[in-house]
Amino acid sequence: METVLVGPAPRIAVDVHGIGPLVLFLHGIGGNRQHWSEQLPVFATRFKAAAWDARGYGASDDYDGPLDFSAFTSDVLRVLDFLKVHKASLVGLSMGGRIARNFALRYPERVNRLVLANTTPGFDALAPEQVRKFVEERRNRTPESMKALISRHARPGAYEDLLAGFRALRQASYLKTLEASVAQDRAAPLERIRVPTLVITSDEDRVYPPSIARDMVKRISGARLAVISGAGHLSNLEQPGQFNQVVLRFLSEGQSWQPNGSRSSRALAAGSASPRRSR
Repeated sequence: METVLVGPAPRIAVDVHGIGPLVLFLHGIGGNRQHWSEQLPVFATRFKAAAWDARGYGASDDYDGPLDFSAFTSDVLRVLDFLKVHKASLVGLSMGGRIARNFALRYPERVNRLVLANTTPGFDALAPEQVRKFVEERRNRTPESMKALISRHARPGAYEDLLAGFRALRQASYLKTLEASVAQDRAAPLERIRVPTLVITSDEDRVYPPSIARDMVKRISGARLAVISGAGHLSNLEQPGQFNQVVLRFLSEGQSWQPNGSRSSRALAAGSASPRRSR
């Protein structure tokens, strides 16, 4: 595995592993590239698998002034250009899903396939009291309160991985990202997405419940739905076996994707996202 720094400032740290078509993994608002440690070695057997630290996170640079949420879209473009890749598949969790979605809307010609995991079409999808709760919980988050993000059925070590990401946050950048998310990422026009899309939810996600994912699938032409069992908000950390299986299947489908919902939204989940829960 190689770690590269994509310039100019703020430089973006990216882990790159394997060869083949590029799959770029984008972490959530409380994470970093280490949250994809259960994915990169697996996906690197078939793809060039890469995971970034968003600006202000992990080994990426901080930046002056407030955050414009669209800067993340520009940063994804910088990463693809640096790696000399015209088209990539994007896999984003939570905030990373919102970044991936925005990139697919702005640069559809640069996206091969799109995976939106445990995410939202924008904060207009939540009631005002839900938005206030979202902000308050993240401003006042403690190690104990973070246990509510994951399922009791999560794999051993998932909570510790989540906590490591939380402890690595740089408070100023984190708060700027939180403020920009709520103020600027409001209502994405999902109907305009024109790339093959997989929407992933978890049966115990209390941040963005499955009903949000089901609504997203209805709005994106030909989108599929996969439900990860025994997971809360961080499906890739909690149940990596299920997560990897459904995403690998989707990314490997090639030309079998068809628009206009020609396959069942649960087709990907059937038989592949339902192993017995970890206990």
